[in-house]
Amino acid sequence: MNLLFSINRNCVHLLQSCLKSIELHGGAEAYEVYIFHSDLEEADMAEIYQARLEQMTYHFISVPQELFQGFPTTKRYPEQIYYRLAAPVLLPDLLDRILYLDVDTIIINSLVPLYESDFGDAWFMACSNTGENLTRLNRLRLGMDVDEDVPYVNTGVLLMHLEPLRVHVKLEDIRNYAREKQNILILPDQDILTALYGEHVKLLDRMRYNLSDRTLLAYNADLRNKKIVIEWVRRNSVIIHYFGRNKPWHDVYAGVLDVFYHETVALLPADNGRKTG
Repeated sequence: MNLLFSINRNCVHLLQSCLKSIELHGGAEAYEVYIFHSDLEEADMAEIYQARLEQMTYHFISVPQELFQGFPTTKRYPEQIYYRLAAPVLLPDLLDRILYLDVDTIIINSLVPLYESDFGDAWFMACSNTGENLTRLNRLRLGMDVDEDVPYVNTGVLLMHLEPLRVHVKLEDIRNYAREKQNILILPDQDILTALYGEHVKLLDRMRYNLSDRTLLAYNADLRNKKIVIEWVRRNSVIIHYFGRNKPWHDVYAGVLDVFYHETVALLPADNGRKTG
């Protein structure tokens, strides 16, 4: 199974916890792990190896910073958020598909059914975490047809079909859009993927493949839905995503899904327990 991450030095420990969860629950016999970065040092790479995950083969790909010169960034959204959009350019041509994961994800059941899913005509598989009204507002903000049936994509979990992406995704198109719309971008990578390629996304079930406490709370607040409890999550969900500011490694956390993060971290070597982000 091919996996992709995009990190800076502050994310090394989060990467270790995510990889450990994949070793425990991911379901594949072996993993080719591609890591986009621009600032990792030899000590950082050695620290990643220290997690001693024997199923993993690592491929560190240093990204030339000039590729993303002029892209809008902030402290919360550094340059690395764009690297996943350049995957068709940066990854080896021999790869057919790859699963991108944010490092603030934890895997609790097998990834194999997702990874082996049929793309059909789609270029990406991903989830949306916004309702119809907010999706329409995002389309309006991004200069799209508000009535177009295009989801607002959460880019933290992306299954990529690399063959069509190599043909159709152009870094210059992404750069031009980012520069043109930089004053209205809120979540830059998600805005760009939605605006340029959203019509080529096959939607996944967010309760299984991109579950956050925010999503769980909203689902349970809808009286039309049967309430989901943590035991259902443990049996049925695959990817827990701690997106936003509500992180289980912070002093204050609101929710119930942090249990999966803490269970995973407890199995890492003792000196790898600190987290940032």
